[in-house]
Amino acid sequence: MALSKKTEKAAKAAAKTAKKSAKAAEKSANADAKKPTAMLVGDDPVFMGSPEGRVTRVMAEFMAPGARFRELGVDNTIIFFGSARTLGPKALKRELSKAEAAGDRARIAKLHRLAEVGRFYDDARELGRRLCEWSKKQPENYAICTGGGPGIMEAGNRGSCDAGAPSVALNIELPFEQHPNPFITPELSLQFNYFFIRKYWFLYMAKALVVFPGGFGTLDEFFEAVTLIQTHKMDKPMPVVLYGSKFWNEVMNLRHLADTGMIDPDDLMIFRTFDDVDSAFDYLTKEIAANRKYYRGIEDERRNRTSNIFER
Repeated sequence: MALSKKTEKAAKAAAKTAKKSAKAAEKSANADAKKPTAMLVGDDPVFMGSPEGRVTRVMAEFMAPGARFRELGVDNTIIFFGSARTLGPKALKRELSKAEAAGDRARIAKLHRLAEVGRFYDDARELGRRLCEWSKKQPENYAICTGGGPGIMEAGNRGSCDAGAPSVALNIELPFEQHPNPFITPELSLQFNYFFIRKYWFLYMAKALVVFPGGFGTLDEFFEAVTLIQTHKMDKPMPVVLYGSKFWNEVMNLRHLADTGMIDPDDLMIFRTFDDVDSAFDYLTKEIAANRKYYRGIEDERRNRTSNIFER
């Protein structure tokens, strides 16, 4: 009986202590809730989206891709540019059937116009596949890199996928046409807000450039690249291919620039024009292999320069 009373007394004491502890914890929590809280500036979405946060956003887009590429071992790319609107023959036939069933005359007319360039989807896919198969046999790897959208961009990433190779996509936020295609290696799918940084990353690791038929965006990318090569602001050997001579000859007469003295005749040698996968593949692989010694020399120079400064 005495043991029971003692146990009961101990239980009451424990309950009283627990009640006091709970009240103390509640009081502390209320006090903490009343304390002002501070958000890290870098975590503030209002600041990051403001004009004042632009420098931070720009620096993030400059630095983050390089960190990702180093982590995943991507050092060399072959760039595919071209229209997001290009449909392969099979997709074109499917879309045309839908448009005819719906009686959409405007869509039907547009698809008939796109049929003239439809073959370039399959050519881009095949060239991408063959370049990736070739890359597997080289001492260094080359990844196909596109803008990540549909059309020619999809074809390039799809060719890599056919070869079982990873591929890069540098996408950008646009109001239409630009959405990631399903053939991109997920870890190498990057989204940009700024065009100029996206262009930087296109060309920084590029060892070759292939320009398929496209519109204003494709022309912009082509002319930026050849201007950087012409002015030696991008002073590295890099083959540039214009694919589809009939299309490009009807779009622009670059010979006239040389004939009128606007550019030097040698500037027309910055790029080569091809009409079939075999010829483009042979030219690109030959040029990339020939340039290998140059890029190895650059890497050796960097290593020597680094070791020298630490040996001082």
